[in-house]
Amino acid sequence: MRLFCATVLILGLAMPTEAQEDRGWSFAGSLSGSANSTGVVTKLDPVLGYSFNKHFSMYGGVPFYFVNSSSTTTSTGTPTSGESTRGIGNTFAGLRAAIDTDAVNYSSNLEFTAPTGDESKGFSTGNVTVDWTNHFSRTFSSLTPFVSAGIANTVSDTAFFIRPFTSDGVVGHFEGGAMYDATNTVRLAASAYAVRGSGEQRLRSRVVRGGSGVSGGRDRVFETGPDIITQSDAVNDHGFSTWLSVSPKPQVNFHTGYSRSVNYDYNSVFFGIGFRIGQ
Repeated sequence: MRLFCATVLILGLAMPTEAQEDRGWSFAGSLSGSANSTGVVTKLDPVLGYSFNKHFSMYGGVPFYFVNSSSTTTSTGTPTSGESTRGIGNTFAGLRAAIDTDAVNYSSNLEFTAPTGDESKGFSTGNVTVDWTNHFSRTFSSLTPFVSAGIANTVSDTAFFIRPFTSDGVVGHFEGGAMYDATNTVRLAASAYAVRGSGEQRLRSRVVRGGSGVSGGRDRVFETGPDIITQSDAVNDHGFSTWLSVSPKPQVNFHTGYSRSVNYDYNSVFFGIGFRIGQ
């Protein structure tokens, strides 16, 4: 937290006052989903934001989840049909600082969530979460390499992997990759990621409602019950993703792709539709 505030202060002192037209409200929304052997998890994500200038902004919203779990097998070997659940997730609010230079484009994002989601459905762990992420990129003609690193007390969803569980525990997360502008509207991208937990982790499944069982034919620790306490290796993960993004207009985006989670042995197909109105 102190490092983030220091970053914001330094950037603020370094930047000149922006023109009035750089300020304003915006509304953005996205519908994204991931499908793998545990089922399909879809998230509707409306976001209201305010830009103080082109370097500083804040935002907030409330996600809504739709979960269609695959069939499971209980500990006694009895198969059960999949379930469908839905509900709101954790209300979130964030602060973002950004600076673009000839050498590097940098952004720092600090996001908080409040436990407004239903714990019994895996939409919340019942605690406040914090995620601080730093992103670096640079564009060379049509190619934009990027890296990001962050620390949080939960494993957050990403654009390419809406996880079948929510977690409570300290984690570090990292990603590196590149995006290639094939045309003015079509972009190809690929990245590798890693998540490393620290200490005790509390996990709540979004695809197992009660009792014990195995989902998708894989005996994964977060699938053996609706709520468990375990060690850091339960959230450790690494893998890669590749995707295609189409933006017919700057305010509209469509993307689809494939993600491979090595630790969880998951092959996921993901999709997303997004728009933005205003600043």
